[in-house]
Amino acid sequence: MAAGGEGLMRRWIRGFGLLYLCIRGPRLYRVYRVNGRAAIGRGRPLQEGDAESSWESFYQPKALEKHTDSILAWVSVLWTISYYSSPLAAFYMYRKGYMTVTRLIPLTQYGLTLMFLLAGIACLRGLGRWSNPQYIQFISILQRTKMDDCPENKKMLSSFNFDFRSWPVDFRWDETSSKDQQKLGVTGGVPLLKAEPRTRGAADSFLQRVQKLPCQITSYVVAHSFGRRMLYPGSVYLLQKALMPMLLQGQARLVEEYNGKRAKLLACDGNEIDTMFVDRRNSGERNGAKLVICCEGNAGFYEVGCVSTPLEAGYSVLGWNHPGFAGSTGVPFPQNEANAMDAVVQYAIYGLGFKLQDIIVYAWSIGGFTATWAAMSYPDISAVVLDASFDDLVPLALKVMPESWSEDKFIVY
Repeated sequence: MAAGGEGLMRRWIRGFGLLYLCIRGPRLYRVYRVNGRAAIGRGRPLQEGDAESSWESFYQPKALEKHTDSILAWVSVLWTISYYSSPLAAFYMYRKGYMTVTRLIPLTQYGLTLMFLLAGIACLRGLGRWSNPQYIQFISILQRTKMDDCPENKKMLSSFNFDFRSWPVDFRWDETSSKDQQKLGVTGGVPLLKAEPRTRGAADSFLQRVQKLPCQITSYVVAHSFGRRMLYPGSVYLLQKALMPMLLQGQARLVEEYNGKRAKLLACDGNEIDTMFVDRRNSGERNGAKLVICCEGNAGFYEVGCVSTPLEAGYSVLGWNHPGFAGSTGVPFPQNEANAMDAVVQYAIYGLGFKLQDIIVYAWSIGGFTATWAAMSYPDISAVVLDASFDDLVPLALKVMPESWSEDKFIVY
């Protein structure tokens, strides 16, 4: 009886543990089919007569999980909209006299009530996942991979497409040769080109610097608010939400048709970089021994970006997303971009085993910045291909700005 009671207790504990993991677990998007990998393994697109392409391999949640997940997704979108409109809302509330203690206390109560309701909805979603054997299988594999990051567990985990924030890190910036930089104290970022110092005669006086200060502050606020989002629209959450079905389909094409390998890289600034690697070295392709690293544009993602061009030419391809794009974290500032590119090149050399002489960097649009930075930092790279590219925003900005704004005092370098 005692042994039976202990066994029952262990099952209860295991069941509640799985329920907790289902509540806290990531969203599962797709389960890749395994039966099509025989044709995929040769590193070529599927041909007629090959195994059926699995565009219909989306994860099928139960009704409870489906409806609660939709509610939480809409709340996330509304929260993003309210975040961007919060300055206007705060100004309106101030003008209407709502910014008082007596008015804010009820709003706080409403907010806490809403948080409890959302927590309950999240628990119901976890209950729906708990009743789905497919999700139980996924969350069990994910936990095993986190505890034992062996190739076998990684291979099983790669059969699922889920929220990339929960994907284990595959490569760190401080592995192999980057440790030399760590010893030198280079932890904030890789070196960037700096502006040339001004001569003493060209230096601004104190009065001139004071006169320029308001414009510089305004430029800084504009650049770090909507300016950055206009320059990199791909980092806007609402746009990513709208493109999510297309991105999932692009990932499925790369994984199922080209046997792509997804990996998470950790850059020196702590950002996590989402990458996809297609290996053609053993496919018999003439260009398979060459690796093309693709740098996308300001609204481009490797799932639907310029990786298709080198893939069609038979090259091995490594695509990656800018910081803040899709599965990559962070913000696409110049330093973060260079840090991400450094992690990608290091991964290509030490994680994938390519030599610098066999690496080609292919860039589209604003991706030319990271491509030229890589060529500067790794001069032994075989080639750099720039398509409709640029690496300086000022000439482009001057073409669209009013002529009265084009004076030096309005430009922040």
